[in-house]
Amino acid sequence: MSLTDVKCRNAKATDKPYKLFDMDGLYLQVAKTGTRGGKYWRMKYRIDGKEKLLALGTYPEVSLKDARDRRDEARKQVAQGVDPSLAKKSAKLARAGGTSFEAIAREWQAKFIDKWTPKHGATILARLEQNVFPWLGSRLIGDITPPDLLAILRKMENRGAVETTHRVRSSCSQIFRYAIATGRLERDPSADLKGAIPPASKQHFPTLTDPAAIGELLRAIEGYEGSMVVRIALQLIPMVFVRPGELRHAEWSEVDLNKAEWRIPAHKMKMRVPHIVPLSTQAVALLTELQGLTGHGAAAKYIFPSNRTLARPMSDNTLISALRRMGYSNEVIVPHGFRAMASTLLNEQGWNRDAIERQLAHGERNKVRATYNHAEYLPERRKMMQAWADYLEALKAGGKVIHAKFGG
Repeated sequence: MSLTDVKCRNAKATDKPYKLFDMDGLYLQVAKTGTRGGKYWRMKYRIDGKEKLLALGTYPEVSLKDARDRRDEARKQVAQGVDPSLAKKSAKLARAGGTSFEAIAREWQAKFIDKWTPKHGATILARLEQNVFPWLGSRLIGDITPPDLLAILRKMENRGAVETTHRVRSSCSQIFRYAIATGRLERDPSADLKGAIPPASKQHFPTLTDPAAIGELLRAIEGYEGSMVVRIALQLIPMVFVRPGELRHAEWSEVDLNKAEWRIPAHKMKMRVPHIVPLSTQAVALLTELQGLTGHGAAAKYIFPSNRTLARPMSDNTLISALRRMGYSNEVIVPHGFRAMASTLLNEQGWNRDAIERQLAHGERNKVRATYNHAEYLPERRKMMQAWADYLEALKAGGKVIHAKFGG
């Protein structure tokens, strides 16, 4: 039964809060006795499959009729795919002249979203929403002082999230500098906080660098009794040492087996720069073996598709789970650890450090230069990748391998 104005007016506080429901998600929340609360209009709604709550004002300042009008307007927004909570927040920021920290932060994030991977862009915004906006979001950006920002960072540091603290400070600094560039701020207050937060301890992905242990792992992978797709993915990743997500999302259209080359487009790379992976004869043999299974047919797209559908790539947990089944826990090695394995041993073997870094696709600080140097050191990288595959093959065979100085 829908509400009436009489029911709303006569609703009395009790020792517990309670709700009086109207229709289409609207209800009146009555606070418990002994609090400063009163009666609050709320609306439940779902968007993108998630249930959310929208505040519509207090009673009697907002009458039942007004609450229903606001509910109906919100329902129209939901029908159009607009989240009314976010629309309400945006309107509030717009009334503030668009100079609040949150308004400029969201503007900055939208401006540069194409420079990041979708996951990275979403992570940046989520960190700000969780750690900064609740305290500084509504503040005028020009009123935020170094102590204001430090107080927020200290909250994060005190809960042990030191690395995230540094990342948030970096994002805030970029937002402040964006505001300076667009004429809405004179200086970056985060610049005064250099050294105020202790450095984060470097976290390394677990890996193996002992040749005997690597050989044992490679033999275990070759004997893997799971699916052929997973087995070949595990065999290939030590040879190419790309990031696991780059391997999982590899497509047949990106690989030229005749040229022994895999070209990963920029939008799939962490640094948004295209990347070339020279393929050793061993890597080409593995991909040729797999091509008959996942590389033919109208639905063929991903080299390593999901076991449920060819339309999606392999799950991000698949390789981790396979290593666990072979007896290798996350404390011993993870898929990302093959990058550290290659980096450590290739450096020990005397290869050109710049060629190694380029093959690892580590970040190039000069973004303009990075756009053009994805093929840098390519002849040397081809030689290095073949020598690395030969080295791994020898370790797998169980023979004694001398750390020859391959580079130079």
